[in-house]
Amino acid sequence: MRQNALPLALSAQIGSDPAPAAPKAAAPEFTDPPVLILEKEDGYRGIWHYDQRSNDEYVYKYSGGLGTYPANHIPFAVYSPEANKTFFCYGGALKTENVLVHMVSYYDHATRLVPRPTTLLNKGTSDAHDNPVLSLDDRGFIWIFSSAHGTSRPSYITRSTKPYSVDAFEPILTTNFSYPQPWFLPGRGFLLIHTRYQQGRRNYQMTSPDGRRWSEGRMLAKIARGHYQVSNRFGAKVGTSFMYHPEGLGLNWRTNLYYMETDDFGETWRTARGEALDLPLTEIHNAALIHDYEAEGLKVYIHDLSFDSRGCPVILYLTSKGYESGPANGPRVWRTARWTGAAWDIQGTITSDSNYDCGALYIESDASWRIIGPTQTGPQPYNPGGEVAMWTSSDQGRTWQLTRQLTRESDYNHTYVRRPVNAHPDFYAFWADGHARRPSDSRLYFCDRSGERVWRLPPVMAGEFARPERVG
Repeated sequence: MRQNALPLALSAQIGSDPAPAAPKAAAPEFTDPPVLILEKEDGYRGIWHYDQRSNDEYVYKYSGGLGTYPANHIPFAVYSPEANKTFFCYGGALKTENVLVHMVSYYDHATRLVPRPTTLLNKGTSDAHDNPVLSLDDRGFIWIFSSAHGTSRPSYITRSTKPYSVDAFEPILTTNFSYPQPWFLPGRGFLLIHTRYQQGRRNYQMTSPDGRRWSEGRMLAKIARGHYQVSNRFGAKVGTSFMYHPEGLGLNWRTNLYYMETDDFGETWRTARGEALDLPLTEIHNAALIHDYEAEGLKVYIHDLSFDSRGCPVILYLTSKGYESGPANGPRVWRTARWTGAAWDIQGTITSDSNYDCGALYIESDASWRIIGPTQTGPQPYNPGGEVAMWTSSDQGRTWQLTRQLTRESDYNHTYVRRPVNAHPDFYAFWADGHARRPSDSRLYFCDRSGERVWRLPPVMAGEFARPERVG
């Protein structure tokens, strides 16, 4: 799986953006619509990004090919049975420089081909926190939610002009949100879970019956310096799990595990037990708290949220002793927290070497759980990602078996394995790669449900369509 490095001229341009602008009392409204590019690119290239130099052998706090980053952007891919296509988006890069462009495409399950990806817009940054996410409505229109990192840049909502088509889009809304997680509920519309930067990171929601008319934002939680959250939908239910940043310790400190859910389109939020919550949550110890990891001195990094056959939530997350890379903060334990209907059952036996080894959790049945993620040591140890592996559990996460290693002898770490909505067995997980200690090119990958087949999306295309390259 040998890759070529970026030219030195391009490598020198890659770096971290400044921190987000100073917090404001309210998210500003931007009136200018985005300039939509809507051109076909000649291949699939991901963004390379880093955050915070670490002045050690690991070079950065985290870094690499982050086209499917972060865990708090959901979803990057959606399977449509009507079109028999998996539609996906990612953070791409210009051919000549590492500038973030929002890319949209699909995998055709009938032909097993991908088209040239559509360049939606240029975000004018190399910050992968501005990556897009994708949603489909009940008429087949494709919606792209283009994030911002803080308040220094706008966010956009755009919609395809035709159902099940990625060729043309129209601007719908220019506003400001971070970490978007849109969920379309048939008969109700969109419930957009997101973050706003207001004296920290605050959990918010907005709703819309049609994607064009949006409610005012409603704050869900503002404990201390704020949160990162990961949400998902089960029928009419949307649940979200989050941690919190303690006061006075900086945003690298994140701890505790919380969960709440709504089944009435965000009007009422409850605990898994059904207890109504008074929002926004402001106290560290409240009814939504699952486990007090602060008391144990552990950091919490949430990867995924799924539901079992009864609609009970199962959260996939990682705990570690500190934010810095390296063996001193191990073991980094992959844990699941499952609501049994009466209590939270917390398990965890898988370990890996970075806090940012993000993977996906699949609850296929009560006796068949699956994790796909970069749990195996990669070519840049203790940096984000590694070699991708598949784990299975038949006892609801009490024990895990390493079923298959999907990638081997890679030059770059594989990062941020993501689960498509309504995942098709032939496009079951989606991720990127990149060198974790220096600027590099980045490629996009997907695998099937068995893990026997891994494909790389073509980085260079001669024609209008191409077959992904089998690499595993």
